[in-house]
Amino acid sequence: MKWKQVIAVAAVIVAVAGGVYLWRTMNTETLPAGIASSNGRIEAERVDVATKMAGRVAEVLVGEGEMVEAGQLVARMDVSELNARIAQARATVAQAEQGLRQSEAQVALNEAKRDLAEKEHQRTVALVERQVSSQELADQRRTALNTAVAGVEAAKAGVELAKATIESAKAAVAQLEAILDDNQLRAPRGGRVQYLLAREGEVLGAGGKVLTLTDLTDIYMTIFLPARDAGLLQLGSEARLILDPIPDYVIPASVTFVASNAQFTPKSVETPDERENLMFRVKLSIPKDLLVKYQDRAKAGVAGVGYVRTDPAVAWPDFLEVKLPQ
Repeated sequence: MKWKQVIAVAAVIVAVAGGVYLWRTMNTETLPAGIASSNGRIEAERVDVATKMAGRVAEVLVGEGEMVEAGQLVARMDVSELNARIAQARATVAQAEQGLRQSEAQVALNEAKRDLAEKEHQRTVALVERQVSSQELADQRRTALNTAVAGVEAAKAGVELAKATIESAKAAVAQLEAILDDNQLRAPRGGRVQYLLAREGEVLGAGGKVLTLTDLTDIYMTIFLPARDAGLLQLGSEARLILDPIPDYVIPASVTFVASNAQFTPKSVETPDERENLMFRVKLSIPKDLLVKYQDRAKAGVAGVGYVRTDPAVAWPDFLEVKLPQ
């Protein structure tokens, strides 16, 4: 009894497959001149989320199949050592700021010494003019004043050095904080988590992949057309897609890429018959607003048929009029 059931199921599958094949064949044969078709498969742009530098995966925050938004935190790397380096760099900043305060205080002290030396020098010069004091004392006061002025300049140079040290230390902190942020792995764009490539505790090298996202706003079908059809296509031309799982629906698309080189090139292309064998890759992209609306249903890898107009003046036949799920 079981064998009879298996045979019956197999017969149904063969009948359905034959019906799909017949439907495709009939539609292909009834295509008007100016419309070409080819089998294809739905593809989606994939984006890898990877580490910028070597490290240990601390936590993966999403699972396969989950939808994520652009900028969403999806994984964390172990940053315990990095946090220690940041603490050390911040301590260096505090030390440099203390050095600046000391240098500024030294400037104030040296300026006071300079002012005192200048007054003593002026008084001594006045006494020399009145012949109350000796020239030797005046020379000593002049030397003391010059020394005090030099001390002020040296203290000011110390202030500038302290400021430069602070800026350097702050730059080191900013660099380490940027590295810290890089260890918080975020989704570069929205999409569905396709694969988890690393787990908690795994050690990855620089550029190690943690997960792969599928961008559901950049889905397209790739088809291959002969040179006679590909040569007539225009970028932006309307296209239609019919997918195997939902043959009752017709999805609008547009031609966004036509290869400039043949994908399947015979060894010789000297005769017209051989040139007819050249096949060119064509990309049919689905509008982004449509993908956003149906992104919960969008899936890569689905097979179907793509239709393009090689003659823009030709109208789409009735069975290729756009029909979308409600």
